[in-house]
Amino acid sequence: MGNRQGALEGLVNFKKAFAGKRIWISGHTGFKGSWLTAWLVELGAEIAGYSLAPKGPLFRQLGLARRIQHQEGDIRDLARLRKSIRNFRPDYVFHLAAQPIVRRSYMQPCETFEVNTLGTLHILDVLREIEHPCAAVIVTTDKVYENHEKVHRFRERDPLGGRDPYSASKAAGEIIIASYRNSFFKNHPVRIASARAGNVIGGGDWAEDRIFPDCIRALAGGKPISVRNPRATRPWQHVLEPLAGYLSLGMCLSKSGKLSGAYNFGPAGSGNRTVEDLVREILRNWTGRWKKVRDVGAPHEAALLQLDHSLAKKELGWRPQWNFRQTVRQTVFWYQGVVRWKKNPWDITIEQIKSYSSDVNKREIH
Repeated sequence: MGNRQGALEGLVNFKKAFAGKRIWISGHTGFKGSWLTAWLVELGAEIAGYSLAPKGPLFRQLGLARRIQHQEGDIRDLARLRKSIRNFRPDYVFHLAAQPIVRRSYMQPCETFEVNTLGTLHILDVLREIEHPCAAVIVTTDKVYENHEKVHRFRERDPLGGRDPYSASKAAGEIIIASYRNSFFKNHPVRIASARAGNVIGGGDWAEDRIFPDCIRALAGGKPISVRNPRATRPWQHVLEPLAGYLSLGMCLSKSGKLSGAYNFGPAGSGNRTVEDLVREILRNWTGRWKKVRDVGAPHEAALLQLDHSLAKKELGWRPQWNFRQTVRQTVFWYQGVVRWKKNPWDITIEQIKSYSSDVNKREIH
């Protein structure tokens, strides 16, 4: 299934592919995990989630614990992890559990490497023992590449690297994934691939040291937005974009093992914008102001990062749908609905999922 069939057929077939299927998700209580779980619930899947207790409020806001089989556990606990996956007998596995914050990785490097590297190894080793067909998408990040901060769109074959502990831990995870794929999964009922995306924005992200939630907290409190690195460029995309990629990848893996081992899911070229561009676009939708602040002694974070997603377009039929302005507008609307207008977070989330799918259908039809 490649771009011969296109993104429209892929999204239309999500319902057909996942309704009634048994789907195991790690990290389902996190930001991306909560959005993915909500989408799959809407599609009619039977879901088991395995994660630490939710740190942010989104999982609770969406009432997901009562909609799925919710299990709290650590992916570093191999025995418990093995029991969870084997007892559930999943048709699909989506591994999202991670320590995802670059700055935190400087303060907690050992934990970051344990969760992102050893945790991924545990998932793969349990999958190696499964004897029934299963498609597994292992989520890493766009920061796995050796980044010299030049104008270059990273492709999946580019060298891996990582200057900070977070990036290095995820790059190490990619090496482990490739090793297991080549050593154990060539003629195996389980098919695996990794998915590389990052800098996603969307409603319900309340994490510390992330620009969008920092903006919302400032605006909701009537304070100016503090911006550390206004010229830093990132491939901004709405959370639904890579999630559609993960679902497309999982669906294609279940149909054919003749796929590449890793895929980038990045925005269109217009999504590669500076932090200042992002803040100014937010302020087009929510009145406020911003200021540049010095961040003396701040740890290194890449200032330039761009992805090439042509492989996902060619082999999976996936491509980004919402441009930069739509992405920011939809994200701000979610927060305004919950914070200002006290709307039900579940209703807003499902409404945006349906809106995204509808926009894909309209674009492909025309």
